[in-house]
Amino acid sequence: MEIKFSNRTLFPCFCLLIIATTMAMRGEALKFNKKTGEFKIVQVADMHYADGRSTGCLDVFPNQEATCSDLNTTDFLFRVFRAENPDLVVFTGDNIFGFDATDPVKSMNMAFAPAVALKLPWAAILGNHDQESSLSREGVMRHIVTMPHTLSQLNPDVSEIDGYGNYNIEISGPEGSALVNKSVLNLYFLDSGDYSTVPSITGYGWIKPSQQVWFQKTSSQLQKMYKSAPHAQKESAPGLVYFHIPLPEYSSFDSSNFTGVRQEGISSASINSGFFATMVEAGDVKAVFTGHDHLNDFCGKLTGIELCYAGGFGYHAYGKAGWSRRTRVVSALLEKTTDGQWGGVKSIKTWKRLDDQYLTTIDSQVLWSKGPTGRRKKSPSPTPA
Repeated sequence: MEIKFSNRTLFPCFCLLIIATTMAMRGEALKFNKKTGEFKIVQVADMHYADGRSTGCLDVFPNQEATCSDLNTTDFLFRVFRAENPDLVVFTGDNIFGFDATDPVKSMNMAFAPAVALKLPWAAILGNHDQESSLSREGVMRHIVTMPHTLSQLNPDVSEIDGYGNYNIEISGPEGSALVNKSVLNLYFLDSGDYSTVPSITGYGWIKPSQQVWFQKTSSQLQKMYKSAPHAQKESAPGLVYFHIPLPEYSSFDSSNFTGVRQEGISSASINSGFFATMVEAGDVKAVFTGHDHLNDFCGKLTGIELCYAGGFGYHAYGKAGWSRRTRVVSALLEKTTDGQWGGVKSIKTWKRLDDQYLTTIDSQVLWSKGPTGRRKKSPSPTPA
């Protein structure tokens, strides 16, 4: 059943967005739920927000056009946040569509308003369209990191690194557990750029060597800490990686070895930066999550790493009439130790929510799980297409 579109004002007052520029919880560690042993992430890809009510929708049915605007994107955000009650929201780029954003600050304030209003911790990275208004990429990211309830960071504390928005977030064990002071789930965020700045290379940007060095060092340090006293763990804590532009390796799948759909080409950089090999070598990454290609929403496993799309979220983004906008949810669950306490991560699952009448859940799957010995259960890797 089609979702009903409306031109109602879904969130008429965004003034609360400028009440504070920092939040107390930014200095607090995110933790797994002590009752359920779960940590849930909602990924929002490609909102393409512009000027709110006056911004029309793309690729909807003709009879929906008159009442469809950016406010439908806002409505979807509120609906899915209330349904899932996530521990963290991750916005994976093209949060605003710069070309049509009259005032990029106002556009960002409106785009992130539901997460702020519901006081949800959130993190954002940039796509290739965020900076196409009057703010540079650095300017866009500098505004994001001042917003309420965000855990976004401009860059790590290193002198030389490409891009804006390279950082990590550590998810600790539940309050009262032995692992409350250790990160049992590591999240990495990287700026995959916008367009190539090398004259001899055309197309989109890519993750640069400086970013890969930072990732390698950060991953190595986190794994060392997890395996060190007190409560030294034998296996590395799993890692999840978020960025906007997919890697060339996303082309390794066909309909026989992924879950979801592929309805357009893989718009990766025209060169391979080697970041997939870097992640494989690091050894802790279990899944990668991107956006950029709105009509792809699949997950496929390659060399032990799940490569996942979220599918397009926003209504001012290209899509497909009759194919619901969507979001990807990831749920990490902890195992119980022999004495009945919460231990490390046992499994990582995912599903998608559609913006239809019922917020339909589809394509639920296990991305990674541990066997009884603490090692990942063996499963056949797909044969590259």
